[in-house]
Amino acid sequence: MRVVLAGAHGFGSHHLDRLRRLTRLVRLVGVCDVRPVEEESLAGLGSPELSADLPALIERTGAQIAILATPIPTHADLAVAALKAGAHVLVEKPTAATLAGFDRMARAAAEAGLACQVGFQSLGSAAVPAVRELIAGGAIGRVTGIGVAGAWPRPASYFTRSAWAGKRVLDGVDVVDGALTNPFAHALATALAVAGAEERGAVAAVETELFHANDIESDDTSAIRVHLKDGPPIVAAVTLCAAERDEPYVVVHGDRGRIRLTYTLDEVQVNDGPVRRFGRTDLLENLVEHLRSGAGLLVPIHRTGAFMEVMEAIRVAPDPLPIAADHQDRAGEGRVLPGIARVVDTCADRLTLFSELGLSWAVPLTVRNTAGTTVVADYTTAPDLPLTAAPRPYLHPVRTLGGVVVTETRPDDHPHHLGAGVAVTDLGGRNFWGGRTYVRDQGPAWLDDHGVQRHVSFTARDASGFTETLLWERPGEEPLVREERTVRAAPAARGWALDFAFTLRNLTGGPLSVRSSATKGRVGAGYGGFFWRAPAGSAGLRVFTAVAEGEERVHGSRAPWLALAADDWTLLFAQDDDPWFVRVAEYPGVGTALAWDAPLEFAEELTRRVTVVVTDGRLSRSEAAAVAAGR
Repeated sequence: MRVVLAGAHGFGSHHLDRLRRLTRLVRLVGVCDVRPVEEESLAGLGSPELSADLPALIERTGAQIAILATPIPTHADLAVAALKAGAHVLVEKPTAATLAGFDRMARAAAEAGLACQVGFQSLGSAAVPAVRELIAGGAIGRVTGIGVAGAWPRPASYFTRSAWAGKRVLDGVDVVDGALTNPFAHALATALAVAGAEERGAVAAVETELFHANDIESDDTSAIRVHLKDGPPIVAAVTLCAAERDEPYVVVHGDRGRIRLTYTLDEVQVNDGPVRRFGRTDLLENLVEHLRSGAGLLVPIHRTGAFMEVMEAIRVAPDPLPIAADHQDRAGEGRVLPGIARVVDTCADRLTLFSELGLSWAVPLTVRNTAGTTVVADYTTAPDLPLTAAPRPYLHPVRTLGGVVVTETRPDDHPHHLGAGVAVTDLGGRNFWGGRTYVRDQGPAWLDDHGVQRHVSFTARDASGFTETLLWERPGEEPLVREERTVRAAPAARGWALDFAFTLRNLTGGPLSVRSSATKGRVGAGYGGFFWRAPAGSAGLRVFTAVAEGEERVHGSRAPWLALAADDWTLLFAQDDDPWFVRVAEYPGVGTALAWDAPLEFAEELTRRVTVVVTDGRLSRSEAAAVAAGR
């Protein structure tokens, strides 16, 4: 059969090798490329005609098959052109850059009555139907979810290999060259095939967490959760920032075991049983056999409809978030996220997203200004802490625009201090601060009364912040409150500003009390509310308001703003509701005091908001006042 190849460079060179191996079945009669093609690359393939006009080339050569190994954004236009010119099509994955492009291709194939096969080679493996048979036969019981994990290294040159590499959009045209949509597209397509969810309409919703460690537009480290209209959830976590290559895999979870499919090796393992290897059919050979004998296509375009629905969700998702440099290592020419291979394995094993593992880099806050986009804070949703620390989400590290870290977590002096967040010593008789509980007429004591602020979900999220739902609960007990927390970062006239607001909604059905150690007899210990632990050992610490200076005078005051300044940084806090809790001599920390000297009781909800301006260098009182006035 006569074949033309569009795209002879890059991945097209693999197709040239493939055509050399299949000369018994096909003859290369034309090569379409906008760049010159060297004679050496065509050795053993005769003298194919060279042209930059694909439809004309198909017509002149009488080609029956057009292979498209061109950049992602060209797939739809070239496939439609080839089909209209009368050629069957084998197009590289992903099918198209957009769902609209996919629909155009599918319509063109149907109208022309021609085949359009998509180059998801993993779907040519006999391992995929074998896994589906195992599932149908009850080998692992009821399927509860499907995980995908992939961890590969990539040098910086990978993201500069072409003008479209690492791009989401180029010159106004969608590209969507991300980790899950290009190098690990096979992994996602294989998981959908195993789930039996391949055609358009199979996908109900997609949650996305897209990141980049490299200086690119698109994602190099990604986690998504695919909700199917009829089937188990699929969680895929992949990275191009691993220290070394691991073989990617799909794992099917059941209530009586699991099946692991290493799709690059066509290997299947049920629980801890023997590994079985399966054969794989070349998709070009399958297309030729389809045209000759009517054999079924292995990857007809309609079989990639669900993949394209997921790709579309990734395309329209918020832009990938940067991962701060202090979470990275350099290995040779590439960026490495330490431990990332273990992270993606954990996501596939637990069916969790990055943020649900409590990874601080998975919830960054960024500020965009004339210098570009800067990661100014990381947020940990699920810290791995003992109950005595009252585990809770927190911001750390928080950085100035210059990169100076201005928070501290788990310091030796108070290991339950966790960066910046909300902590209350006594809410309804439960300790959500951590450490010892103050007991009237006794003093601090270790009690079995600690609670947890449990992250439930993000209801909104973008590069500058998020809105989060949490439950405050003692393990094994009913939640006391549901919190709605909104955290956002924005540029400021000096540095940047953190806006931190929270609403506690009472779930108990009766009045709920907030108490501090001061309300139980410890004078001055009114802490509990928003709290910021600054780094111990910061040089030149001083605290002041517009009218007072020093810990003794500022502590307990109701000034509209307060500044904690060191030689390298200044934090300016502003709020309207509560007294300030301040420490400088013992340790550096600033918070609001919900219950300064008397319990605070609320029936339905309690709302507070704090703004913190974070600047490099020391601000004077007049400078701080100007920042506070214009925050």
